[in-house]
Amino acid sequence: MTPSAADSPADLIISACTVLVHDDQERIGFEEDAAILVRDGVVEAVTTTAAAADLPAAERLDARGQVALPGLINCHTHAPMVALRGLAEDLPTQEWFNDVVWPVESNLTEKDVELGARLACAEMIRAGVTCFADHYFAMDAVARVVADCGMRALLGEAYFTSLGPEGRERSLEFALRHRGSADGRITTALAPHSPYTVDDTDLAATARLAGEHGLPVHLHAAENRDQTEASLARHGVTPIEVLERTGILDTDVLLAHGTGIAERDLPVLERAAGRTAVATAPRGYLKFAWPDTTPVRALRGIGVDVGLATDGAASNNSLDVWESMALTSLVQKSSEGDPRWLTSRQALHHATLQSARAVGLGDSVGSIAPGRRADIVLVDLTGPHTQPVHDLAATLVHSARSADVRTTIVDGRILMRDRTLLTIDVPMVVRELEERLPALVDRSHGRRIQDYDT
Repeated sequence: MTPSAADSPADLIISACTVLVHDDQERIGFEEDAAILVRDGVVEAVTTTAAAADLPAAERLDARGQVALPGLINCHTHAPMVALRGLAEDLPTQEWFNDVVWPVESNLTEKDVELGARLACAEMIRAGVTCFADHYFAMDAVARVVADCGMRALLGEAYFTSLGPEGRERSLEFALRHRGSADGRITTALAPHSPYTVDDTDLAATARLAGEHGLPVHLHAAENRDQTEASLARHGVTPIEVLERTGILDTDVLLAHGTGIAERDLPVLERAAGRTAVATAPRGYLKFAWPDTTPVRALRGIGVDVGLATDGAASNNSLDVWESMALTSLVQKSSEGDPRWLTSRQALHHATLQSARAVGLGDSVGSIAPGRRADIVLVDLTGPHTQPVHDLAATLVHSARSADVRTTIVDGRILMRDRTLLTIDVPMVVRELEERLPALVDRSHGRRIQDYDT
């Protein structure tokens, strides 16, 4: 499309930037001295700065020295858990859950969840994240935060079998109530916690409900090797095979982590009837000293998209998807013993189109192109740590940092301009959250919301 000065004013024109684009084979490329025209929350055109110079616009951004990227997507997190950041450190997985996190989560109120979500959204916006997939409790509060702050999200109300049938019913009610809300920026999923906390009956019921209502499923599965070995010892099948026999893999499903995916699971995932994706969050795996990482190369070989994620800040200490992108590339090189894999361009593909497909938004976000939603971040590469630029993809993945994001835009709305947040009052959120922390972190009651025993 060639814009014309006779057109009505664009809502926003971003000019003089380098734009990350995808060709018809989904290969990463860059267009220099480019301009992006945005109208009604959608990218109308990617053209040259010269061609856009005289076009009318309600607002203009001069992005000289900056790269425009599709907004990053955090494909699996628990946003409110930023309130627990640094609380459970240097612990094995079972002690992390049973001794700290699940006792503390038994104290959660809806207000705690809301404040944690606001702080998390502020952190993500500042790090260039425009969309996140969240799996937690009291999710009505998270939906309100998303609506208020302008982000995009795939939200699911988590449940365990120990909560009884009411947990599954609440997950469905939440998904139906909020689907398409926040002017279409919220999509929803059913959110059973995992095959080790949700029994086969509940998983099968979830699969039926997903099919009846056209909902995806978002859950943890084969998080680590111990879970897979425990499942084989107790049930004779892997967690992935549990998902197949209960019908979960007949739905569109987003699997969190998957570092315990076994060789025998690959044909199971390949024949899955629904769209299957995996979210990888490598920093947490390193911190827990898990022996394996998400088998990205094998999953890509069978056509499974792998999106980037952080998990919750209670385990990862950060919601920085930029760091996840760099770590995914580095950890994959190490685990495969091959410096040619994962390349910077492949990492950018996982951060953009594959992450968009993982959260079910592959047709609307993940690239900067006509007809796509205008979820865009501008990254400043003028700092000494990003100069000189010999390979722009490598500079973005391995030299740039989330702090280099200058501007974050969702649906054409500017949520952060020149590092200033426009939709969240962080000092107020921090003050309110600090007042509530003593009650939140108290473990003297001896309760847990669940037991971790895999």
